[in-house]
Amino acid sequence: MSVPGAVLADLRDECDELDGLVAGLPAGRWAAPTPAEGWTVAHQIAHLAWTDRQALRSATDPDGFRRAAREALATAPLTFVDDGARAGARLPAAELLADWRATREALLRALAARPDGGKLPWFGTSMSVTSMATGRLMETWAHGQDVADALGVTRTPTARLRHVAHIGVRARDYSYAARQLTPPAEEFRVELRAPDGALWTYGPPAAAQRVTGDALEFCLLVTQRLHRDDAVSVRSEGAEAERWLGIAQAFAGPPGQGRPPVKGPRAAGTRQARSEQAARSEQAGSGPDGAEGGPI
Repeated sequence: MSVPGAVLADLRDECDELDGLVAGLPAGRWAAPTPAEGWTVAHQIAHLAWTDRQALRSATDPDGFRRAAREALATAPLTFVDDGARAGARLPAAELLADWRATREALLRALAARPDGGKLPWFGTSMSVTSMATGRLMETWAHGQDVADALGVTRTPTARLRHVAHIGVRARDYSYAARQLTPPAEEFRVELRAPDGALWTYGPPAAAQRVTGDALEFCLLVTQRLHRDDAVSVRSEGAEAERWLGIAQAFAGPPGQGRPPVKGPRAAGTRQARSEQAARSEQAGSGPDGAEGGPI
């Protein structure tokens, strides 16, 4: 399977997993608050549907997307994304779910039909088909975590986390720039223990600045679904590596508020997922070194 095809298959699986969390919810549960202030389960799914629709337009009508993006950035640069989520969240739950399903399926078909060598326009940038699919997977996973937390569900981490980790590592310099800070000139070494016990590695082995730890916690950290104080398995060597972990973000846009330090049931869920992954890693052994870089 080609690289874009493999990422699209993982994107489909990530969407299907989240769909399984919300498909059987009573209508009232769609109004359950999530850790994102002011956002319910409905807002989370509406946001994914809205963003998938923008990606679909980028893939099928690039000029139309560019015009709409310029207008949004000119008229409501700080609110247009949230406005899309609020509008979708007002729909009846069944209609919202059907809309997300239809939109994401159309997006998968459109991306599969595009040659990966070309570029798709996006807000302030452009990207390949593989990068677009990887970005959609990262966002689906991150907002799926918000939904899972709202519903009290502990998800089992999968190998799809590699896509999220890869974006988190590649977005290092953006994390600095988003805060008007100068990124370090040197590369960092990142070594993450995967759900199956394998080791995913990024950057030069001899780098002085290093980050090591659990892939799940790293992904939660870079998507700002886990406070740095709670990412206990993610360790740094070097002051700049630690500084990065405190500001890391895998998503575009201004710095988010992130999660406060964990208190209550979420802490137990984090510990449970962490202990289950540790047990799997012990059974699998230390695992071979992963290839440098990631799926892109």
